[in-house]
Amino acid sequence: MIKRLFATKNQKLVRRWKKEHGNMVTLAHKIISAYKHHNYKAVRKELKRLNHVAMEHLMTEDLEFFELLQNSARVDNNTKKMVDEFNLSFRDTKAVLRGFFATYTHSNAIYDEEFFTTFGAIVEALGNRIAYEEKNLYVKLDESRRVVNQKIR
Repeated sequence: MIKRLFATKNQKLVRRWKKEHGNMVTLAHKIISAYKHHNYKAVRKELKRLNHVAMEHLMTEDLEFFELLQNSARVDNNTKKMVDEFNLSFRDTKAVLRGFFATYTHSNAIYDEEFFTTFGAIVEALGNRIAYEEKNLYVKLDESRRVVNQKIR
C-alpha cells in the first residue's frame, strides 16, 4: 500500500499499462471464443471494446513517451533510445491495427476465415509486443527513475 502511494509516475504508468494489456488479452480470448461459437454479434461487440482499449492505450503510450523524451529528469539516455526504437518499430503495426478495426467493427463486417486468420496474426503480433514491452521497456522505465534519482543525490 505504501509503495503505491509513493510510486513514481513511470511506475504508475507501467502498472496501468500492464492492466490494459491484461484487458486486451481477455478481450482477444472472448473474440476467439465468440467466433468459434459463431456468435458474430458478440465478435463485433468485443472487437469494438478491444478497439477502444487498444487505441486508447496506444494514444496514451504515444503521449507519455513523447513527454518522457522531452523530460530528461524522468529517464536516462538508454531508456530514451529504447523508447525511440519502440516507436519506430511499432508504427506500421499501429496502421495495420487501425485498418483492421475499421474493417471489422462496422455493421456489415463479415467474420469469415480470412477475418479469423488475420485476427490470429494480429493477436500473435500484439502478444509478442506486449511481452517485449513488459520485459524490456517497462522494466527500463521503472528502473530509469531510480537511476536518475541516484545520480541527483
